[in-house]
Amino acid sequence: MTTKPRARKFRIRRTPTATATSAQQTAYRAAGPRRDGDDATAAKADHTAQAPVTPQSLVRQPAPEQQDGPPQQDAPTQHAAKGGEVASARETRAETDIEAIRKEGLTGRQLRMARRVAQKHGLAPISDFDAVRQLRLRGIDPFQRSTMLELVVPRDGGGGETDAANAGNLPAGVKSNLPQTVRPGNSNLPSTDTTTPAERRAAEIMDIQRDIMRRRRRRLVLLLTRLTAFVFLPTILAGWYYFAMATPMYSTKAEFLILQADGAGGGSGVGGFLPTQYATSQDSIAVQSYLQSKDAMQRLDEEMGYKEHFSQDWIDPIQRLSPDATNEQAYKLYEKNIKIGYDPTEGVVRMEVIAADPQTATDFASHLITYAEERVDELSRQKREDAMRSASESLEEAKIERREAQERLVQLQETQGVDPSEQLAVLRQQIGQYEMQLQEKQLQLQALLDNARPNQAKVDGTQGDIRRLENLLARLNSEMSEAQAGSESLAARAAQIEMAKADLATADVFLQSALQNEKDSALEANRQVRYLTVPVRPIAADAPAYPRAFENTLLAFLIFGGIYLMVSLTSSILREQVSS
Repeated sequence: MTTKPRARKFRIRRTPTATATSAQQTAYRAAGPRRDGDDATAAKADHTAQAPVTPQSLVRQPAPEQQDGPPQQDAPTQHAAKGGEVASARETRAETDIEAIRKEGLTGRQLRMARRVAQKHGLAPISDFDAVRQLRLRGIDPFQRSTMLELVVPRDGGGGETDAANAGNLPAGVKSNLPQTVRPGNSNLPSTDTTTPAERRAAEIMDIQRDIMRRRRRRLVLLLTRLTAFVFLPTILAGWYYFAMATPMYSTKAEFLILQADGAGGGSGVGGFLPTQYATSQDSIAVQSYLQSKDAMQRLDEEMGYKEHFSQDWIDPIQRLSPDATNEQAYKLYEKNIKIGYDPTEGVVRMEVIAADPQTATDFASHLITYAEERVDELSRQKREDAMRSASESLEEAKIERREAQERLVQLQETQGVDPSEQLAVLRQQIGQYEMQLQEKQLQLQALLDNARPNQAKVDGTQGDIRRLENLLARLNSEMSEAQAGSESLAARAAQIEMAKADLATADVFLQSALQNEKDSALEANRQVRYLTVPVRPIAADAPAYPRAFENTLLAFLIFGGIYLMVSLTSSILREQVSS
């Protein structure tokens, strides 16, 4: 903070009359409150109004920026000689008090409080520092937090305007300890303050720096206290638990694959059982879910005593199960100690089992692999059984239909004897053959009769053959007519037999399809077979893997630090919002 240099012993006054000076001082005060940097100028104006002006006390002409009060409007008076006088002890003391108050390093809040208290008591200070000075002259502490302001009575025999103002407020027999001022008419004393403005500025800067250092030191101590209470101490407790109290846990790792048979071999008996490709991811995910389920935990507890193992007395209380722990509590610990992950890119299921004893961890892992293998067999067996069941049912239905069609055809053939259609076909065939022979005999007879002298014996023989053929054809035609007379019944029987034969052919086709479907289903069932192979088997560890003391302690420190940072930022933001 810098201030303009000013004279120490002498105060320069303008030469106009006392009436003009009083008018200027009144107008200067009517300007209202001034800044802290204008306190000295305001004090000068106050002192100028109270002191008389004598032309004989002219000392020097001040610079334009050091002149007090409003500038003169009359141009001729700018070149007139300036008059001055030695400031009184009261004026000098007032400025000395203001300078001393400045050096106290009062905050802006305290200065505003002093101005409000001065206005409450009817004072008219020209600045905040002057308000502090006037309140102290009246014996009032402007920074006291009590509702009643204490009044200090001046000493007996003290004079001055302040004593006269406070005389009515002093009780009887009470003396004031406030510093007394010298009356302006008694003596003219020079100022005893020999400090230069640069030295005052340096002293104020040092005071400000000391105050800043004190505040920083106090805030740093509070910050370290809070960090110790909310971050360092919990981290130390967590580290003490991990390094000294936590029971060492042993880890056993294993890996297994789920494979399926390759159906590239077709109908060969060997190609359908070669496990040459990975199973689908659904099977691996199903096995992973089963191993992490409560069903697997209960089965492991029944066969291996999972709860009993973690209920032993030598396990630390945080990791130990109570003897009467429920399945839910045991399952939470099971999820923490059994870690299973599936890698879809490689098709590998990785498993890590944690226990308080290395051999126990290995036994747990072996049993879990056995459970996984049984579950894989159940999944593939269900698929195979479903496929084979439908194929077998289809084959049985085809066999039953074919048997029924064949029995129906045989029954029709037994009840109707010879097939009417076959009988008619035979008669038509015979009639056709005899008609062809009859035509040949008639042609021979016509050839014999065309001779002029035919051979009578041959003619008679040919005529006899023609007669016999005609009789045979007549008999066959009669039989044909008789057969045609019952054509309706014969056609119905023939249609029934044809339908029975068609049903039998259809049943044969269905039976062949069912046989082929059963064969294909058997091959597909062979391709649905799942195999569980264990490339990395569980082996007992010779050193504990948990707890990881350093990593866990560092993680605890980061967690507590993050929580503290979030809470402190939130509280700072809320405090700023409330204060604004």
